[in-house]
Amino acid sequence: MKSVLIANRGEIALRVVRACRAVGMRAIAVYSEADRHQPHVWAADEAVCIGPAPAASSYLSVERLLSAAQGTGADAIHPGYGFLAENAGFARACQQAGLVFIGPTPEIIDLMGDKVRARRAAKNAGVPVVPGTEDGFLLDQLTDARRLAGDIGYPLLLKAAAGGGGRGMRIVREEDAFEGEFRQAAREAEAAFGDGTVFVERYFERARHIEVQVLSDRHGNHIHLGERDCTLQRRHQKLMEESPSPALTDAQREEVCDMAVTLSRGLPYENAGTVEFLFDTTTGKFHFIEMNTRIQVEHPVSELVTGVDIVAEQLRIAAGEPMSCAAGLPGGWGHAIEWRINAEDPGRDFMPSPGQVEQWELPTSAAVRFDTHVYPGYRVPTHYDSLLGKLLVAGDNREDALARSRRVLEAFKVRGVKTTIPFYLQLMDEADFAAGDVHTRWVDENIGRLNGGAKDH
Repeated sequence: MKSVLIANRGEIALRVVRACRAVGMRAIAVYSEADRHQPHVWAADEAVCIGPAPAASSYLSVERLLSAAQGTGADAIHPGYGFLAENAGFARACQQAGLVFIGPTPEIIDLMGDKVRARRAAKNAGVPVVPGTEDGFLLDQLTDARRLAGDIGYPLLLKAAAGGGGRGMRIVREEDAFEGEFRQAAREAEAAFGDGTVFVERYFERARHIEVQVLSDRHGNHIHLGERDCTLQRRHQKLMEESPSPALTDAQREEVCDMAVTLSRGLPYENAGTVEFLFDTTTGKFHFIEMNTRIQVEHPVSELVTGVDIVAEQLRIAAGEPMSCAAGLPGGWGHAIEWRINAEDPGRDFMPSPGQVEQWELPTSAAVRFDTHVYPGYRVPTHYDSLLGKLLVAGDNREDALARSRRVLEAFKVRGVKTTIPFYLQLMDEADFAAGDVHTRWVDENIGRLNGGAKDH
């Protein structure tokens, strides 16, 4: 395995290019016509245009991606995150074309991509799951779903069995609302994922979202790189992530990380993955919710606190080598925070803010890392997501990382588009956030005050 085609764009494509350099592999970029002048195109050893701007005709086209890989002599494909990263059909097509898919096997992607089957796999491994139904339900099974919902008890969460990202997800607080919310969840699931299957879980009003980064290779090594706290969300979409979690004791941290490794070993898993849990702060109990079979947007948080290059380890594992960190972690900063810098206007309900970036200036520091593909003059496209970059700030502890975050965000100069920076600066003035005393709906419950205090940056 000497050359890797990167089936993605933006900052994650650049991130994989850097990892290829680190392990001595050739990096091949792909780009749509809208991305012809993107930095990942310049940075790679070779680049291939795979179609027009719409993702369906470029980054989501299996045929075009495989053709680009074969035409450039690639040995492997790294999917990044999003697009086809968790598509078992794409992983299978890569294998059939004689290419290494840098991720777990198609069978594991299939298994963990179906949330109902993933719950069963976790239970079989002895990992506790959120109380819920054992099977998913289609729209014509609504009566059965409502009957079982009564057994679980309200409030409930309806979730698309085949999906993620908050789509096909509805909270039901009382029985009278169940039918309407179920129909809406099923329609959303069908529209987003082509599968209207919905399952039912207990909903925790005051929970934290904890996830564990795992690495596994074919030589029997299964390790974790600690936990990340992704509790700060808006409409089920993550805003910032940090490691370690300010809410866990050392014993709880060890418990949840052991659960994640138990699951990855029991599957058995190979490559990088993330095991996600809800942490019920009232009982101190963890409940498995899903496993992401790809690199996460927030993986650099774990890299800063452990010193491990996770993407480079992905490449080594895919090449059949044992991971280099199996015997111990190099070590890094005591605490790390990732702020997702999006081209969105917080004052207008986080509406996308496309346009040309006129100024893009961030102060540098040994404790600051910025994964981005944006530059002065960059035009934010309307075809893809609004992520401009991931600002990572480290410190000896959480207080140090937050203080440094404030200084960096205040000094970050952006003109031409609206961003989420003013929202984050307002967030840091909140006593609950500073104390680490938040839950997954905390932003939604306080959004009016937070947006009202956010000033243009």
